[in-house]
This record gives sequence, C-alpha cells and structure tokens, in this order.
Amino acid sequence: MESATSGVSRIDLEHLALIRGHVAKLWQEAASVAVGLGKCSVLEIAPQDHGGIRPMLPPTASVTTFDIDPTSSADVIGDICETNSVLPSESFDLLICTEVLEHVSNPFLAVMEIRRLLKPGGRAYLSAPFNFRIHGPLPDNWRFTEHGWRQLLSDFLSVDIFELSAPGRPLMPVHYNVVVVK
Repeated sequence: MESATSGVSRIDLEHLALIRGHVAKLWQEAASVAVGLGKCSVLEIAPQDHGGIRPMLPPTASVTTFDIDPTSSADVIGDICETNSVLPSESFDLLICTEVLEHVSNPFLAVMEIRRLLKPGGRAYLSAPFNFRIHGPLPDNWRFTEHGWRQLLSDFLSVDIFELSAPGRPLMPVHYNVVVVK
C-alpha cells in the first residue's frame, strides 16, 4: 500500500508544513478578534477537511459552516460563487475562507458573495497557496499574486496581505494570508 505522500516531492512536503503554520496564524488572529468582539457571528467556508476553526473560538461565537460538498456535515450546502439566499446579507461579523478560493470556478463571484455576507465593518480571513502543487479537492483552478489579491478584493475598505516567502526564492511566495474589512 502506498503512503499518502507517495509521489509528493520533498519541497511540496516542506511547503505544506509552512502553509499549515501560516493558516494557523490566520486562525489565531481571527479567534483573537472573536474573543474581543464577545458575541459574534462567524461563517466558515469549507471547514470539513480540516475540522474547522470552531474549537479556537469563544463560546459566545455563533458559527455557521458552509460547503459545496453535499456529503459534508456543513450547516449550509451551496456554491460560494452564487448568491445563497438562505444566508441573509450582512449577517456575519467574521468570515473564514482558508484554502478555498483556488478551487472555485470564479473567484470574483466568490468574493462578491463573501462581501455580501459580511456586516459593515466585518472581517474576512482568506488564504490560498501560491507556490504549491495542484491539490484536491479538484479542480484546483487558481493562484493569486499579491497584485491579484488586491484586484480581487478592491471593493473592501481595507486589505492586509501577509506573504509567506519561499526560502531562497525571492518573488516566489509559498502562500498568502489576507484580512479584509468591509
């Protein structure tokens, strides 16, 4: 029987470890903001593969999960590239969307829906790999540079981008974490 890492290069395994650490920092920041808010509403998009951020959030956070996979145990099944009328506009203080946007069919439509769902002043925590192999769940459609992120998120009040540099490879980041405010 082959191991789960058969055929995966050493550099990809190293990058995966770096990416997981970078995403963990983003989750910690989101959890810290949730603690500061006290009672808050959180939407987590596609948390099923990694267990989700819920254990890191305070008990005062009301968490709704959202996933395109009909076999997931998400609270809401839908496509983030569409208007999901079961979720009211401006209903979430925080939105977590990590390692998802590279898989969607249209990232501009996904970001429009994210913006619709956030309350004024709400924050979205986004992330995606840049220098990383094609991965599942398929399809794996996109890679965003810092400039691409800024274009994609140009309708937000503020956009903070945190690059995870590739060791020894300037201008070839491994990953991006992004925090936006509506």
